[in-house]
Amino acid sequence: MVTVDLYRYIALFLFIFLITKLVFRRHNQNSPPSPISLPLIGHLHLLKQPLYQTLETLSLKHGPIFSLQLGCRTYLVVSSPSAVQECLAKNDVVFANRPRSMASDIFSYSYTNLVLAPYGQLWRNLRKLTTIELFSQISLKKFSKVREEEVSSIVGQVFKRISSGQSQKVQLNQFFSVLMFSIMMRISVGKRLTGDEQIEELKDTFFPSLTLTTMCDYLPILRWIGYKGLQKKMIKSQNKRDEFLRRWIEEIRRKKTGNTENVPVSEEEVTLVERLLWLQESDPEFCSEDVIKSLVVVIFIAGTDTSMNTMEWAMSLLLNHPQVLEKLRKEIDCHVGHGRLLRESDIPKLPYLRCVINETLRLYPVVPLLLPHLSSEGCTVGGYYIPRGTTLMVNAWAIHRDPKVWDEPTGFKPERFEGMIDSDREGFNFKFIPFGVGRRACPGEGMGFRTVSLAVGMLIHCFDWERVGPEMVDMGQGLGLTLSKSRPLEAFYCPRRTMIDLLTRL
Repeated sequence: MVTVDLYRYIALFLFIFLITKLVFRRHNQNSPPSPISLPLIGHLHLLKQPLYQTLETLSLKHGPIFSLQLGCRTYLVVSSPSAVQECLAKNDVVFANRPRSMASDIFSYSYTNLVLAPYGQLWRNLRKLTTIELFSQISLKKFSKVREEEVSSIVGQVFKRISSGQSQKVQLNQFFSVLMFSIMMRISVGKRLTGDEQIEELKDTFFPSLTLTTMCDYLPILRWIGYKGLQKKMIKSQNKRDEFLRRWIEEIRRKKTGNTENVPVSEEEVTLVERLLWLQESDPEFCSEDVIKSLVVVIFIAGTDTSMNTMEWAMSLLLNHPQVLEKLRKEIDCHVGHGRLLRESDIPKLPYLRCVINETLRLYPVVPLLLPHLSSEGCTVGGYYIPRGTTLMVNAWAIHRDPKVWDEPTGFKPERFEGMIDSDREGFNFKFIPFGVGRRACPGEGMGFRTVSLAVGMLIHCFDWERVGPEMVDMGQGLGLTLSKSRPLEAFYCPRRTMIDLLTRL
């Protein structure tokens, strides 16, 4: 049992240490501008939710490059294309690491997680493995049948809710949730969802109600004294997740070893975990149980919540802008017609659909502050010296809505992306970065874009949609790492007459 006197000595030591550190930094005249800080906590008192809007407000006062002292950690916040380019292109290797936290220590499987692994050979091997098995053009094509079948299944479920051809009200996020968990289940372990209870179990397993960054990361003394029992809660959640994944992997391993007759399996039927188990036989040191589990975790966390939120934002924007919805429908009708459903192979031939999804991601980026980076050595950004160990936050939300960068930045204008369709990432001049940029950009951009485009396109192709009332759809934002709606989207819909015969066969 730690005594009160010991707490006081530890607090006094930490206080003196931080005061010394802050005073030293103030004497560095080449540091980025920074708000006035308080002893010990630095700028923690300034942080309000939603954080990306708070940081946007601070950037209007202090400029597109400024620093924050959050407890014992130094942050660099950038919110301009030129600053992003300097950090993640010119100094890409310097900022290629991720900051550690209590959550990453516990949830990352000893940092074998692709997203959280430190930059180095392990990360390169993980990136190569993930790209080949999931995100290469070959892999995307291999799993296209899964995405098409699951989107068609959801469209069929939406259709079956309608009685007597009357317009029906629906809460779309429920269907989007089923869709994304179904796709990830089939891709990773070859299972199908069995009901709403399983979805709740998956959400509880992969999305526990815990934040990735806590006060314990800013003030380490809080971790030492067990602040709010956060560490114990995280360990409990991780143990539960680990046991859940162990059962999945063991089931697939038994199925694999039980195939004594060596019945051939088509490439399309091989799941991610099956493929990883084969690789484990040839390279057990690299493709360990922890690596397999961590990749499955990444697939579910990065692939479900992000895509379903983007679908909901896209449908909300289309309902608020019926002229855009009608233009998109005409493009789909012209190319696909009414004799079949939209297929994934149609997407490259639907440029306006791509514009709609891009504009949705501009206004409502999946992760508005991207994922943080950590400097491995000192460097210069915007003429300011950035010391080693600085955490970089890129405010994609602010960049995507900057009037100096975008014409009518808060307006929904998909046409702004016309003519930019074939541009590479640099062609956007670092002003459109919903998936990040540089060597730690999200490798799942291709899969996410295909899934969202297919789902939104098929819903527009098959049904007529309208708002539940004359008022505009509420576009308020919820709180969290990923950008979700504060109120779930509800809309009225009915099947298009030209598609009823086709829908009845689903």
